[in-house]
This record gives sequence, C-alpha cells and structure tokens, in this order.
Amino acid sequence: MKKKALFILAVPALLVSLMLSCNRQGNSHSGTPSRTSGRPNILFIMSDDHAYQAISAYNDKLIQTPNIDRIAHEGMKFTNASVTNSICAPSRAVILTGKHSHLNGKIDNLAPFDTTQMTFPQLLQNAGYQTAMFGKLHFGNNPKGFDEFKILPGQGEYYNPDFISKKEGKINLKGYVTDLITDMTLNWLKTEREEGKPFMVMYLHKAPHRAWMPALRHLPEYTARTFPEPETLFDDYEGRGTAAKTAEMNIMKHMYWSYDSKLFPETAKATGLDKTPVELPNAYKSYMGRLDASQRAEWDKYYQPISTDFEKDYPKMSDKALMRWRYQRYMQDYLGTIAAVDEGVGRVLDYLKESGLDKNTIVVYTSDQGFYLGEHGWFDKRFVYEESFRTPLLIKWPGVIEPGSVNSQMVQNLDFAPTFLNAAGVKVPADMQGESLIPLFRGKTANFRDAAYYHYYEYPAEHAVKRHYAIVTEQYKLIHFYYDIDERELYDRQKDPQEMKNVYDDPAYADVRARLHKDLEALRVKYKDSRELDDFYIQRSKARK
Repeated sequence: MKKKALFILAVPALLVSLMLSCNRQGNSHSGTPSRTSGRPNILFIMSDDHAYQAISAYNDKLIQTPNIDRIAHEGMKFTNASVTNSICAPSRAVILTGKHSHLNGKIDNLAPFDTTQMTFPQLLQNAGYQTAMFGKLHFGNNPKGFDEFKILPGQGEYYNPDFISKKEGKINLKGYVTDLITDMTLNWLKTEREEGKPFMVMYLHKAPHRAWMPALRHLPEYTARTFPEPETLFDDYEGRGTAAKTAEMNIMKHMYWSYDSKLFPETAKATGLDKTPVELPNAYKSYMGRLDASQRAEWDKYYQPISTDFEKDYPKMSDKALMRWRYQRYMQDYLGTIAAVDEGVGRVLDYLKESGLDKNTIVVYTSDQGFYLGEHGWFDKRFVYEESFRTPLLIKWPGVIEPGSVNSQMVQNLDFAPTFLNAAGVKVPADMQGESLIPLFRGKTANFRDAAYYHYYEYPAEHAVKRHYAIVTEQYKLIHFYYDIDERELYDRQKDPQEMKNVYDDPAYADVRARLHKDLEALRVKYKDSRELDDFYIQRSKARK
C-alpha cells in the first residue's frame, strides 16, 4: 500500500514538471514603460479578507475609507479584479509565483508551499531591488527574496502579537497589529532602506480577518453603529444547486457566539448558545488572553453591555431578529478593523508624498480575496460566486496611470508578478501564467484576456464549500462542481448580478452554455490544468487526512 501511495504522488508531480517545461501559449508581457527617472519603487499593500463592498471607492453604504480611496482617485480602479482560488495562503502563493495553484502546489491552506518555486521578490532582489515584507504571509517562516521581513506566525494575533523577524528571530510587540505593521513599514522606508536604490515593500495586514477585533480607539464608534442589510441576507438558495445549499458559512447557523459575535462566555452559557454551534475549543479564551489588564478593561467597557443587553432580549427574539442581531455584530467588528487599516494606509501614503517618493512609486491596494458581508446570509469566501471571487484592486503610478481611471478587464492576482517584473525591466519567466497590466495602465485594452479561470480545492474541510472550477467573463459565469457532486451552474452577471438564478438548463442560454463549455476546456489546456491533476489533489488530500 505504501508503494502504491508513493506512485500516486510521484506521477502527477512528474506531470506538473513536464507541463512546466512546455512552451507557454497566449501570454503577453509587453508594454514596459520607458521612464527617464529610473526603475519605479513598488509598494504592495494587501489586507486579508477585505471585501470590495467595504471600500468606499466601490461602495459607500457601509464605511468610508478616504485614504484607501486616495489610490483610486490618483490612479486606476479595477471593477473586475479577481482571484484564481479564494482562500488565504493559496492566493498569496499565486501572487508570489505568478502561477495557478495547481502548478505552484499550494492548493489549500494545509498544503505545504514548494519553496523551490521562484518568486517575483527573488527576481527583483537579484535585479538590484531592496525588498522587505511586513505583516501577514500565512505560510512559511523564512520567505525568500527579502532583505528584511517581520511576519506574523500563521494567522497572527490582533493584540500584542508575536512576529518572526529575519534578524531577531521571534519577537513579541505590545500594541495593535495593524498599527504595528504600519510602524514597521514606515520605519523601514524612513531609516533602513538605502536611498538611491529602487525598493519593493510588501505591507500586509492581518485585518479584517476573523475574529475581527477592532482597535480599542474604534470601539466607541463601531459598536454603536447600525449598518444596512444586504438584500439577500435571508437567501433560501432557491434556484441554486447543492453547493450553495450545503455550504457552512451562514451567519446565523455557523458563526460561533463568543469567538465571532463576542458574547461573553457566561452569557453564551446562560442562554444555552454555547452549544449552538459548539465553540472553537478555547478560541475565545485564547485570543482574549492576548489583551493586558488595561486593554481588557477598555474592551469590556463596550462588549459587556452588548452581552448583558442580549441576554435580557434573547428569550423574546425570533430567528429573523437573531440573524439581524448577528449581522450587526459582524459588521460592527469587521468594519471596525478596517478603520485602522485605512488610517495606516493614510500614514504611509502621507510619508511617500512628504518624501517625494510618491512620484516614482507604484502603489497597489488589494485583498487576498473577496468576502461575504451577509450576502446570501454568508460570511467567509471560497466560492467563485461574486463577493468571494471579486477583489478590490486600486493602483496608482504617477506619469503612467491617468488619475481617476476605471478598468473593467478580467484581471487577476495572477497578474501581479509579471506586472511588477515588467515595470522593473526584469525578464518574466516563461512559466509565469499571468499577464502584465501595464498596457491597461495606459488604457490599451486590446488583446487582454477576455475570461478568467478559477479553481477551488479545499473540500471536505471547514465551511464545506465543494471543489469547483469555472470560467468567468464580463457577462457570464460557468461553474463545474466536480467532486462529491457533478453539477454545473451558469449565471448571467449583467442581468443577475446577485447570482440568484442558475440558468444552465434555460433553453435561452443554450448557445452561451455551449460556447462557454468550449472556452472553459480551452482555458484548462492553456493553464495546464487537467482531470489528472484534479484526481491527484483529491488523492493527496485523502492521504493527508
């Protein structure tokens, strides 16, 4: 049995190797700008699980983010930016390598990252760039290609977090994680980098990742606010397939009462809610244990009354009232964490302007994926459905990007690596699968991709989102759920932007369906994905369990 298992693992690995040796088709990395002021600096800002709906440049109904919006006002807003695999660590691996998950091997949060993969920071460093990373990487403790790094171990903590540093090893810092990551980034820009040499710095926030703990200074405002509900908060998934109906990410049913909604454990116990669902073992105790006495006192000042009032009201609350209460609690904390991110981004942008560095610096703001903010009753991500698949992407580059530009092309996180290398004048490796965005920066949209490819793998696992791959164009989305079930879904993104009706079997869409099937298979070939690789990763996941 052991020999057979080894054979199963080895053959697909050889298959991947052979695929990587094939000639690339259909990729373009042209468009390197001619600049007299030298190679541009690169500031890559990424938050974790930051939904585009929670950036006022996209939607101002939930929150104002004036500093993040500055990047849109001074640069380009992408309205169809997306990920190739909507989950944290795999998204980051795609960004670093410029390759889809099935080729870089990081298909889910559990799979190890192949450290032999060449990353764009390594290539920039080799080309003379100063490189640094501060914040959340999520996998590995020694990222290659960086002159300096201070990264959170795993998910990291919101309060008084530990960091893994290149020069000092593991360190603990007192304070709020978003502020600390901003301080590190500014300190490196101000005092550690070598002036006169181009730099690339990755400024990576933990927020607004679960368990959504705002900075103490934002508790007075955000715990008191009421937010508009999404139209689909009470979605019953009529007209959708098995995958949507069986996913475990419903705000009412699947959030934890203490860990997520911040009920004090004694309140959860008094109401019997500590068993619906059963809390993550010691999770609430663990993250609250990070706060020191003064921080905890300030925290309790706002969250104790919430628990007390809930315990009093709970006996007379209907299921709908409970859902609405949980949605508000979710938004208060989630959006509260973003307030500190926006402040931090403002501090860094201010320094770039004050120092004059902004004139030759590419600034990117994005998230590692999208996120559900109550749409379809959900939190989390993973699906190729809109709020998970689509990500915020704002880029400014003075002299290259026209301020206030808007682009609707199907760009992906796959494109960052070739774009940065292209901008720096560094040769893009032939096995990178993304496209340079530089022609789009200049308004040249011809010959760019007209469809994006998506593939999600982490099933069976947390949230129970089934494995699927998809093709997405500006108008349509065709999805194949291929494991555990065999179902296909088709959505008209323009007529049905909330994706409430699967029209796969609608005769009116027969021609569209046939065309998308062909185009999807062509994308699978282009990106070197296959049924053999699907089977390989299924078997690898089974063996891991």
